[in-house]
Amino acid sequence: FIMWTFWRIATFVNDFFQPRVMADLTNTCFKYLHDHSYNFFNSNFAGSLVRKVNRFERAFEDIADNFYWNMGQAFLRVVVIIVILYYTHWLLAAVIFVWLIIYIFFSIAFAKFKLKYDIENAEVDTKVTGHLADTVTNNINLKLFGGTLKEFLTFRSLTDRQFRIRKLTWDLSSLNEAVQGGLMIVLEFAMLYVALKFWQKGVLTIGDFALIQGYLGQIFGRLWDLGRHIKNVYSRLADAEEMTDILTTPHEVQDGPNATALKIDRGEIEFSDVTFGYHDNAEVLKNFDLKITAGSRVALIGPSGGGKTTIVKLLFRFFDLQDGEILVDGQNIAATTQDSLRANIALVPQDPILFHRSLYDNIAYARPDASKEEVYHAAKLAHCHEFIAGFPEGYGTFVGERGVKLSGGERQRVAIARA
Repeated sequence: FIMWTFWRIATFVNDFFQPRVMADLTNTCFKYLHDHSYNFFNSNFAGSLVRKVNRFERAFEDIADNFYWNMGQAFLRVVVIIVILYYTHWLLAAVIFVWLIIYIFFSIAFAKFKLKYDIENAEVDTKVTGHLADTVTNNINLKLFGGTLKEFLTFRSLTDRQFRIRKLTWDLSSLNEAVQGGLMIVLEFAMLYVALKFWQKGVLTIGDFALIQGYLGQIFGRLWDLGRHIKNVYSRLADAEEMTDILTTPHEVQDGPNATALKIDRGEIEFSDVTFGYHDNAEVLKNFDLKITAGSRVALIGPSGGGKTTIVKLLFRFFDLQDGEILVDGQNIAATTQDSLRANIALVPQDPILFHRSLYDNIAYARPDASKEEVYHAAKLAHCHEFIAGFPEGYGTFVGERGVKLSGGERQRVAIARA
């Protein structure tokens, strides 16, 4: 009854604790991940990032389970057994205690040695997932350019590498278990030898002998699992390593400590002596000046790579300048919050990307507080109300991932309505 009571307390405490922390970790990952810069997402596969977040959450769950349900119990039972054996005969307890230190030291040292291979295994797994996600997203390109075989060969080279590192980590685990099993055999013989000597001297009875063997069986059962749990903890730490790197990497573009909300009076934009380059010694803009008066319409014309798109990205503060400043109504955008800046700018990209949500949600995304009438009015002004009305579910129609269920022109009109 006492065991039943404590098990129920443990399970209900754990049922609250673990899901709460897992949710907090996932929320932390979501917030910190999306606060990274535009450039960060250009440099990482979406599928790989999702994989890292999921593994981070699962790593905590597995580590918490190992400590809460397994290692804690094993530690408590072994301590109790050593204390009881100490009162039976202190030398037996001392033999087990010394052996226990050697066993745990070896398990931790070997797990640390194996950690670098576990990290490499996790990195390769992320690359496999990222490549798979990239080819799924670009499936149309594989078909258009006959790239299926080429992509399969590239993917197979990644999975071959994954096989090699996975086999190595599994072989190391098998070696670890072999050594741990050998240590248990050594202890079994040592305890048998010592106990027989004490029995011959009349120090131990047959009952004591049976007690020792029973406790040895319990210790072996618990410590065999303990070694496996220590190995699993380090494996899960390796799984969490990549997301930990992201969480400890400072954001490339950050709000200043005294950043204020941008206030728009007229909408005048000024680029003043702006210098910017994506890479060192490769400046796209140098000492660039541009003043756009409020209410005017301006076209940027020039060759590919001339910096037209870069000017727009800098206005959104997707990147920080190397020199100069950008002013909106006299306010340096580097001294304002990014959210307030972007809340005042609408953009229709050349290749609009939509959420896999309803048409209504996509149009209202920039202003969630907009009324239905305002959403419908924006759709009519953008000339997308006509084709939306023709769908069986109207504004409730889901557009597919990135808006693939719509034609290119329809996506642009929805993006115009959104803007």
